[in-house]
Amino acid sequence: MKNIPYFMVTNRNAESDGWGSQRVDKLVCYTCPAKSAPTKASNWEKLDGGKLVKALQEIASTFPVIHDFNNEDQKHLSLFVHGYNNTWKESVERYRQLKSDLFEATDLGCPMLFSWPSNGSAAGYLPDREDARDSGTQTAELFVKLHDVVSVQERNAADADNLELQCRAKISVIAHSMGGYVVQKGLAVAAKRLNSPQLITLIHQLAMVAADVDNDIFQKEKPEDSDGSLMANLCYRIGALYTGLDEVLGASAGLKHFGTRRLGRSGLADGNSVWDNVFDWDVSDVIDRRKKIHSAVFDSPKSLALLEKILRGVDRHHLKD
Repeated sequence: MKNIPYFMVTNRNAESDGWGSQRVDKLVCYTCPAKSAPTKASNWEKLDGGKLVKALQEIASTFPVIHDFNNEDQKHLSLFVHGYNNTWKESVERYRQLKSDLFEATDLGCPMLFSWPSNGSAAGYLPDREDARDSGTQTAELFVKLHDVVSVQERNAADADNLELQCRAKISVIAHSMGGYVVQKGLAVAAKRLNSPQLITLIHQLAMVAADVDNDIFQKEKPEDSDGSLMANLCYRIGALYTGLDEVLGASAGLKHFGTRRLGRSGLADGNSVWDNVFDWDVSDVIDRRKKIHSAVFDSPKSLALLEKILRGVDRHHLKD
């Protein structure tokens, strides 16, 4: 669908020409008209949280009701969380590109940006990681509010006699690089605040692209209150896209000197002992290796097509079809 506005939630500090690299304590919501340049700060209008939810609900109300046997055709409300070393303008430009090349090109639905205060500097890795952790705690607010909306919609979906009340959109998340760490912390905190709900799917599809998180995060032997276990409980499916060609994540592992290998570089530590709704996929053969490898999934038609299939819920054994 075209002409859907841009939406952004951010905890970056406001500056005269946009948003900076300092974290603020409160999430702020904005919208920008579809035909305006989202990289121009003056095009963004502040929204309170209630108006943002209402705007997204109004968009979702225009989506068609899809029967179960056409499940993959259901449209999405999707959150994009950018990665490490991104200025505000860089995060918005990537969001704009995904909105155009993925969501509008395939009629997938409506994406929204979460822009957290990455320092936009290769030297800022450790400060970025601290901001990602703290931003994750703030992102939990988004997931808790989403839970409240989804709970109502899923109760409506049980009313088989009234199709108009049924949920018209899937909820998905695309997390890139250290944005995966933001989502990890956000979902884990949200799960604890919600007392680890067992009867609701909060996120239908979580796509972790070049994730800068530990590659053993989803192992079943982890405690029930570990981040990976809580994430797997709240998500219907989690797909990790990785490539051993990613030198950025190789440097990430070297900078920390703790933890395990990076999920986005080596894949799952042991794919046979993870939660059954978690899988990984080596993207080495579908990315354009002439592009920056760390973000190459977003820059190749083949890898974008793979990402679309994952979001739509195509069975993992048929992603190559």
